[in-house]
Amino acid sequence: MFRPGIPLPGSDAGREQPRPVEDAAAPTAAERVRTLVESSVSAALDIPSIRSQQDAPPGSGSPEARAVTPDGDVVLLVPAASPAAQLVEHAAGDEVTAVMEITDIAPVAVPHRVRGRAWIAGWLTPVRSKQRAACERLVADRHPAGPTPSDPAWTLLRLEVGEAFVDDLWGAEQVEPDDFAAAAPDPLAPHEAELLQHLAASHSEQMRGLCALLGDREAACAAAGGCAVPLSVDRFGMRVRFCGLEGFRNDAYFDARFEFPDPVGGVAQLRQAMRLLFETAAERPGSQ
Repeated sequence: MFRPGIPLPGSDAGREQPRPVEDAAAPTAAERVRTLVESSVSAALDIPSIRSQQDAPPGSGSPEARAVTPDGDVVLLVPAASPAAQLVEHAAGDEVTAVMEITDIAPVAVPHRVRGRAWIAGWLTPVRSKQRAACERLVADRHPAGPTPSDPAWTLLRLEVGEAFVDDLWGAEQVEPDDFAAAAPDPLAPHEAELLQHLAASHSEQMRGLCALLGDREAACAAAGGCAVPLSVDRFGMRVRFCGLEGFRNDAYFDARFEFPDPVGGVAQLRQAMRLLFETAAERPGSQ
């Protein structure tokens, strides 16, 4: 089913990220935060206790890798010499307040590439010796190409989640710690960047063919002759950004959400859903 994007409240159409209609099938806010936390997209730590320090080394506030424990705590891999690691080590058991901000940027070239942000506020504590082996395995399994968590140059910190908030393509919502702990990341998230890049590079004609499914916008989309770029994909469907004749230099664009008949559980099911979507568009009268 086609779902048109709508502009943010109070914004000029086409100037901000459009958001979908309310009844679109969507991941929950907790699932979206959990997906971002367990992804490899950019994250930064803001620790008020050291915010005023001017001699912090570059990148010291950016965890190199992260994972989520079964209890819903976030395990962070940071340089052992970083201000965050040093502060937690010398906190003498006191909890260190911190906020982790995650920025999600589209892996394809589109206007307004920032797809969303999530904030996780809570308390940092060291990972205790009896928990370290399990947390090391958790981080290594989630980020097999990253640094070795057992390397003395790195240390593990635990962020106990107090509250979370997400502001993304779906909207802005607060997430409770229990909901975050119970949520699961989207099954397509580990493959999303590669999938979107492949669709944009190797299936551009078929992507533009989706104009045939746009209803009232079909004629304008086909006449523009511009770009149709896959912006995001999750188990419920794919979001496409349609740009005007002048491509990405033109502020005139809109988003469309194409829902899958059933939620997909992996890449194999996604391929089947995409094949059906492209075939449906090609069979529409007037499609090329």
